[in-house]
Amino acid sequence: MNGDFIIGGIFAIHYYANSGENTYTRLPPQLQCSGSMDFRQLRLARAMEFTIHDINKRTDLLPAITLGYQIYDSCSDVQMAIKIALQCENSLDPIFNNTSSCSKSAAATVSAVVGDSTSSTSLSMARMLGPFGIPQVSHSAACACLSDKNQFPAFFRTVPSDQHQAAALVKMVKYFSWTWIGAVRSDTDYGNYGMAAFLKAAQEEGICVEYSKAYYRTQPRSKLERLANVIRRSTARVIVAFVHAGDMKLIFEELARQPLPLIQWLGSEAWLTHPDFLRFNICAGTLGFGVPRSVIPGFREFLLDVSPEQASKSPILTEFWESSFSCSLKGWTGVRECDGSEDIRVLQNPYTDTSQLRITNLVYKATYAIAHAIHRIICNERQCDKTVKFTPWQIHNQLKRVNFTTENGYQVIFDSNGDPEAVYELINMQFKKDGTLDFVPVGYYDTSKPKGQEFKVTGAVRWFGRQTEVPVSVCSESCPSGTRKAVQKGKPVCCFDCIPCAEGEISNKTDSLDCVRCPPEFWPNTKQDSCFPKPVEFLSWDDTLAIILTVLSITGAFMAVCVTAVFYNNRASPIVRANNSELSFLLLFSLTLCFLCSLTFIGRPSEWSCMLRHTAFGITFVLCISCVLGKTIVVLMAFRATLPGSNIMKWFGPPQQRLSVLSFTLIQVLICVLWLKIFPPFPYKNLKHYKEKIILECGLGSTVGFWAVLGYIGFLAGLCFILAFLARRLPDNFNEAKFITFSMLIFWAVWITFIPVYVSSPGKFTVAVEIFAILASSFGLIICIFAPKCFIIVFRPEQNTKKHLMGKVPSKAL
Repeated sequence: MNGDFIIGGIFAIHYYANSGENTYTRLPPQLQCSGSMDFRQLRLARAMEFTIHDINKRTDLLPAITLGYQIYDSCSDVQMAIKIALQCENSLDPIFNNTSSCSKSAAATVSAVVGDSTSSTSLSMARMLGPFGIPQVSHSAACACLSDKNQFPAFFRTVPSDQHQAAALVKMVKYFSWTWIGAVRSDTDYGNYGMAAFLKAAQEEGICVEYSKAYYRTQPRSKLERLANVIRRSTARVIVAFVHAGDMKLIFEELARQPLPLIQWLGSEAWLTHPDFLRFNICAGTLGFGVPRSVIPGFREFLLDVSPEQASKSPILTEFWESSFSCSLKGWTGVRECDGSEDIRVLQNPYTDTSQLRITNLVYKATYAIAHAIHRIICNERQCDKTVKFTPWQIHNQLKRVNFTTENGYQVIFDSNGDPEAVYELINMQFKKDGTLDFVPVGYYDTSKPKGQEFKVTGAVRWFGRQTEVPVSVCSESCPSGTRKAVQKGKPVCCFDCIPCAEGEISNKTDSLDCVRCPPEFWPNTKQDSCFPKPVEFLSWDDTLAIILTVLSITGAFMAVCVTAVFYNNRASPIVRANNSELSFLLLFSLTLCFLCSLTFIGRPSEWSCMLRHTAFGITFVLCISCVLGKTIVVLMAFRATLPGSNIMKWFGPPQQRLSVLSFTLIQVLICVLWLKIFPPFPYKNLKHYKEKIILECGLGSTVGFWAVLGYIGFLAGLCFILAFLARRLPDNFNEAKFITFSMLIFWAVWITFIPVYVSSPGKFTVAVEIFAILASSFGLIICIFAPKCFIIVFRPEQNTKKHLMGKVPSKAL
């Protein structure tokens, strides 16, 4: 159609371009389109025609100006697209003689171009048209590479860049928690650039790709079969497909030949809304993004306003008519001749289907954008001047500034890269009641929304057409709390083993990369998903072992009190007087304290109890051993005093005995005071002995002080043992030295055994061992020293006489 200004239109109306030489290595001399006609692309071409007719009718846009158009078929072929660009730039002969062409006059007035439908052909055209400044507004070339203004300065588009579609697909994959996917792409600029953008964004989100395969419809069939086998053997149940509709159709046909596991397809806008795919049941549940559906008033009537006479005037419409009605308009031999009874309104094909006007609306917007740019150049507020001379660069500059709303309510504006805002519908292929598939909008992706709110699911998604449960596609199942992820060697990060957390560590969320160690006073529960306070252990009063030791302690103290009572009641008897009653009473008092001091070791350790238990034990035991030592010395001195001329007893009478006991005890008191002053015992939580519990015990503070106390007790006990051992052969009836010797043997046996057991005993048993040593040595002293005397006093009173005690002295002395 001629006009004052010509707009070029390039659409991939046919699938293939070939020549008699069947080669793609050089430009054939007579390159022609072949293969089946794409009725949807024909509808796009007619949408441009409709839009120009619509603009020419308007009085507010380019009034009194007529726009013309030249529409070309690129056949989805790069060579054909290049030749079309060269023809319109240089006014060359037509590409093929059965379509509209650029005459020299028309070529000179081509103002801008709408198209092409694919990224690869648009790329080639943009490189040819760009240097001449001829604006190119594509309705369907979505490759992100076309946003580069350094390479493609004159390129614009009304379809969003695939950079946005890739980001939208990643958000969707992340939203449904898919981490293990397959990837299929067309081996074209559209597929390669789009998939590269998707894979980059997916990697940043921690999404793993099991495989990424490319295919183009002109490649050998063996490659298609290999691709189908990879998909069948794959463990990924979600596949992202950045594929042209023609390539995807061949892939689905190949997959349908053999059984296929349930696969969730995620489609790009290039094929997702193509009606041909509604016939493939394996597409049921497919989810993806498409250009929003729209309504163009009057467009359907325009499409259907075609008669056989009109169709016969256009080679493209002739082919469409003959293909749709299986008849011939030109009377070809062997083919039924069209008789005029054909009714285009009864046709049901992509050409007449206006229920899914998506890309069609982008053609509508692209054509209007060029018209507005021309209007800004040649028109003022009152009129337009068709004689104004302008260059294509002026249209290019005005396209950058256009900002308007189309008749059907869509805003048209380009950013600095010549791209529109990205707005997609989230589309789900669902079964209708009659069992056929349909496109159902279930959400959107809109870059104009606030950050983080661009993607939203607003409807019910049906997986595999009917299923409501979201399919799972993971290389490895999520690691539960209490475990951590360990990546399998040689595999992507999404393939991992779940390793239980180490002892003392937890993870309280799924898919933890690391386990966290509990604080020192906490320990994991059995599931290792939370920390709880460690139980605190000490020798408490209600502990069975503590009760037994308490009973023994009180029993021992009671025995000492009973012995004291017996001795006090018989204090005038020879056996009591012969055994130094004053030291005996002091010894019984100290033994009572020894039995009772063991009680300070029971209960929750505190600052005061820790200081008391060790000092009380040290002082009372020294008092006890000092008394025994005094009694031993008295025995030795008493027999030395019987020798003629000996006056030794005057040097160790009662005053000296009391002073010796006091002196020995004060030394221990001094040691204990220094210990408490320098570094006293203190309560502390032992976290090292047991990992799963806390031992509350008394720290020694100064270990030197502790061992000094024990060492001093040992020194006195050793001295006492030596002296008692020397007095063991004195007369039996008067000799308690041998009983002291036995008691010291028991004392040493207990405390020598105590040291290794004390060091190796864990927790509360350390305290129990110490109490047992105190009680055992105390019982040893009270039994060995006082039991024989009490037996004589109570059960053999006839032996409790001075005569009996002295009667056998000569014979025993021998």
